[in-house]
Amino acid sequence: MSLYQRDIESINRLCLEQNGRWGNINPENVARMRAQNRFRTGLDIARYTASIMRRDMQAYDEDPSRYTQSLGCWHGFIGQQKLISIKKHHGTTQGRYLYLSGWMIAAMRSEFGPLPDQSMHEKTAVPTLIEELYTFLRQADARELTTLFRELDSARKQGNEVMTRGVIDRIDNFETHIVPIIADIDAGFGNEEATYLLAKKMIEAGACCIQLENQVSDAKQCGHQDGKVTVPHEDFVAKINAVRHAFLELGVDEGVIVARTDSLGAGLTQKLPVSKEPGDLASRYNSFLCTVPICAVKDINEGDTLIKLDGDLRKPLRLANGLYRFRPDTGEDRVVLDCINALQNGADLLWIETEKPHIGQIAGMVERIREVVPNAKLVYNNSPSFNWTLNFRQQVYDRWIEEGRDLSGIERGQLMSAAYDDSELAQEADRRIQTFQRDAAREAGVFHHLITLPTYHTAALSTDELAEGYFGDAGMLAYVAGVQRREIRRGLATVKHQDMAGSNIGDDHKEYFSGAAALKAGGGLNTMNQFG
Repeated sequence: MSLYQRDIESINRLCLEQNGRWGNINPENVARMRAQNRFRTGLDIARYTASIMRRDMQAYDEDPSRYTQSLGCWHGFIGQQKLISIKKHHGTTQGRYLYLSGWMIAAMRSEFGPLPDQSMHEKTAVPTLIEELYTFLRQADARELTTLFRELDSARKQGNEVMTRGVIDRIDNFETHIVPIIADIDAGFGNEEATYLLAKKMIEAGACCIQLENQVSDAKQCGHQDGKVTVPHEDFVAKINAVRHAFLELGVDEGVIVARTDSLGAGLTQKLPVSKEPGDLASRYNSFLCTVPICAVKDINEGDTLIKLDGDLRKPLRLANGLYRFRPDTGEDRVVLDCINALQNGADLLWIETEKPHIGQIAGMVERIREVVPNAKLVYNNSPSFNWTLNFRQQVYDRWIEEGRDLSGIERGQLMSAAYDDSELAQEADRRIQTFQRDAAREAGVFHHLITLPTYHTAALSTDELAEGYFGDAGMLAYVAGVQRREIRRGLATVKHQDMAGSNIGDDHKEYFSGAAALKAGGGLNTMNQFG
């Protein structure tokens, strides 16, 4: 007996125990509704998706070609459509996640209006978006199962046993649209208690993976902006501990923590950690500071801070705003120390925010980290903040110069020019962009590749194209040819937007509840039928 039929039998027995009082309940209808609502709570989702991530991490350790990917999203519908498209084009959601970007929440979800990525948006917007994303993904499950249930009814009506068994098998083996979400908690939105409280809300909404960065929470900057200020290691570890306690308290024992370091681009710190002995973690952090030696009392100004480093009394250079500056050549060393310490104190994955997509740079740092933590793995931001075309054309240009190739007809400073788009150099650069994720997974320890803000840019691009034509000479043809006809040709379910919004699900429910008296929307006069 199939799982679907077994569930029907179980519900039937339950109804029979009511001595006729539940005579209006069709057990198969209930079984269908249960199948459409497999995940009852956000914690059910968090536990389920955490186990997926853990399996994927183990699979990557065994074979780096099995890396994972995600795209960032700022609305439940956007996340839903990504998973529907993934299933449509690739047949499975395996290895595909969603990324929840704090940048996009700030820019698109705040009640203050568009904001920069500086943790000024409402922190409650983060768990709200997680819940919204999973609401839309569960609706995608319900909609696809509705289609299967209607196919099953049609097969039975035709008396086609082979087709009936085939549809039931597809119902039993249905693959959910529910996938892991890597959720951005920024720098924790406050102290470690504030981080713990927000992490709980995010986990309760369904988050199995939380990304935490080592910036000062009240001075947080976008990873690709200037003015970033990092915190000492003990402060960051306290917040890692806070997130882990939240996972364990809520019973999500396999929850995943991504420790992000912004040290490569951060030249400032707000606070000097207290060193207890030479060579400890605090003294290593302080050793990266810009300092000057103190040789006499006259070298000390009013209000100066002094520290002892390697036996010498030194003065850290402090800016007018009270922040301390790191030496400019210490970024990679600080990154390596940050990553090792985070992994040794509860983090599961690393995120190294870089200024360019360069495999050699990433691999160099990962190799040093793996000397201490052999299975260190990265989540890497394939950021739209990078000019990918320019970066990779420059990388190819520089490599070819090293190889002695004649590039006298190419100006490095003009490589972004469209005049080079069809050149051999541009084609080689595009080939490297195409294989970047695969190469980085193999050579630089990248377990998960994500694009933080893709739909921010795709929404702007598609809107620009539509507005140009619709308000211009093309008129209505701009929409018909540029949107609707393309939806039809590509087989996008959104062309039947009433169905996508749940109209057919609602019709089926009405029939469950009211029988032949149900007033349904999907009849012959529904214009959705024009799309076949």
